[in-house]
Amino acid sequence: MSTQPKAGAVLFAKDVARLAAFYAQVLAVVPKQAQAEKVVIEAEDFLLVIHAIPQATAAKVEICSPPVLRENVPVKLFLPVRSLAHTRLSSEQLGGGMKPAAAEWNGPDFRACDGFDPEGNVVQFREFLRETALAS
Repeated sequence: MSTQPKAGAVLFAKDVARLAAFYAQVLAVVPKQAQAEKVVIEAEDFLLVIHAIPQATAAKVEICSPPVLRENVPVKLFLPVRSLAHTRLSSEQLGGGMKPAAAEWNGPDFRACDGFDPEGNVVQFREFLRETALAS
């Protein structure tokens, strides 16, 4: 991985290990650093830090299965994946999920679809469209 500073995000979690495993597997990367209260996941272009919420707060948070989606928040992550189809399967196996393929949409050089992690955080997954980028 590059030694240049990267953009990234911190995602607060009740179950750090479960959420870190979800994102590491969906993004097909190995966590760069793992501690009980914080896991750093590094992809080629960004860092994602999964950080524990304080225990007093965590005790008040109930995570259902399937999770209740947290859609009314001011920020939504979008993350690059190799394949939306593969991400749809793996996210479901890991306690998250994605909208159906019919909900996918195209951007200038990517195909995107919203999904969610095991704690209900809504995230958009984006598959880079190599053909479009190479044709430009």
